[in-house]
Amino acid sequence: MSNELAIEKSCMRKCSSRLLPYLLFMFLLCYIDRTNLGFAGIQMSPELGLTASTFGFGAGLFFIGYFIFEVPSNLCLAKFGARRWIARIMVTWGAVAALMCMINGTTSFLVMRFLLGASEAGFYPGVIYFIGEWFPNKYRAKALSRFNMAQPCALILGSIISGYLISALDGAMGYSGWRWLFFVEGIPTVLFGFVTLYYLTDKPSDAEWLTDEEREWLTNEMATEAAAIKGANEDYSIMKALTHPSVLFLGVAYFLVVCEGTYGINMWIPQMLKQWSNMSTTEIGFIGALPFLCALISVYIFGWSSQKHQESKWHLNVAVLMASISLIAAMFVEGTVATMVCLCIGAAGIFACTPLFWTIPAQFLTGTAAATGIAVINSIGNLGGFFGPTAVGMVKDATGDFRYGLLLLGVSVLIGGIMCFYMNNRYQGKVNFDKAHEDASKLD
Repeated sequence: MSNELAIEKSCMRKCSSRLLPYLLFMFLLCYIDRTNLGFAGIQMSPELGLTASTFGFGAGLFFIGYFIFEVPSNLCLAKFGARRWIARIMVTWGAVAALMCMINGTTSFLVMRFLLGASEAGFYPGVIYFIGEWFPNKYRAKALSRFNMAQPCALILGSIISGYLISALDGAMGYSGWRWLFFVEGIPTVLFGFVTLYYLTDKPSDAEWLTDEEREWLTNEMATEAAAIKGANEDYSIMKALTHPSVLFLGVAYFLVVCEGTYGINMWIPQMLKQWSNMSTTEIGFIGALPFLCALISVYIFGWSSQKHQESKWHLNVAVLMASISLIAAMFVEGTVATMVCLCIGAAGIFACTPLFWTIPAQFLTGTAAATGIAVINSIGNLGGFFGPTAVGMVKDATGDFRYGLLLLGVSVLIGGIMCFYMNNRYQGKVNFDKAHEDASKLD
């Protein structure tokens, strides 16, 4: 093994072991606070008199706040640095998540969900941007897949823990279990927000935990790739990144293929199981975790395979087909077991899509334009988190059955997948990173 290759391997091993587990843990806290409403709704909806439509609207209202504050938040991240800004986001959203225990009616429910989205805005695209600053192209898909494993992990743990907390703490000190759920799961995020301020490093050149040779290699590697992207594409300003057709197109694709499908499923699974069976809340917690266990395995396998074969387009296509076909099939099968099998396959496909999707904008955006473009894509896409739960709730109220909502989600994912296929064909291969590294070596 050459000395340069040894430095590369050592550097990437250190970056992966130091950054990815902590980023995954941060996102795990984020996703638990974002989605524990699904379990809280089992008790909260009847206690507060919320209809399925109102609950779905409130669940989705999170993403309206997210949408409004997403781009400004990421611009602040680019200005103040990922370490400070992500820490600020965590403290704020953790506090709001804990204060949701004080909800006392429809109005306060809707207001707190909006504030939770506003306070969390910028976290996910900020971390995507942060990973893009630390992991070169050939390592990025795997890094993103490891980070996105937090989603199914959070839903597995959140499903089991939330089911237990609601049952175990129900009535403690005179408060319902769903109120304790919000408080107990929100406080750790505040605490780890302060830890983040001292743990993360903004950029490779500041990493004292790398050797001088490793810092130099990674800094040069990222600079070479940024130059290659700029050479193969128009050099986008912040304003151009905000309105560029490809950015907006990807935002709509993300809306359809990831967010609408993801949140349309995970926000309603507990209440779906409640309707289809006579299981207890604790039992629903364990059974409801199965789709996300399948998703966790799928994210790992797709990320590993994508890096091994240095290919993301067809991996994304396969994941989309898995998700769309299984969700559409859920409309036509009979029985809770068969429907849960469809949900397991659907969740596996949808969650595998997420890290593969984020390799597309990295093919034409760099620097501050990347932070802006990623924020725009994510903010548009996360409106799917509003429409997905809302649409499922409205369809359920209109038909009395959740399966029609799953059919709608399956069709949405399929359309979004076709849009991703088009964008991958447009940009994949346009930037020759290997040639850029060869040219940089010659200059050295």
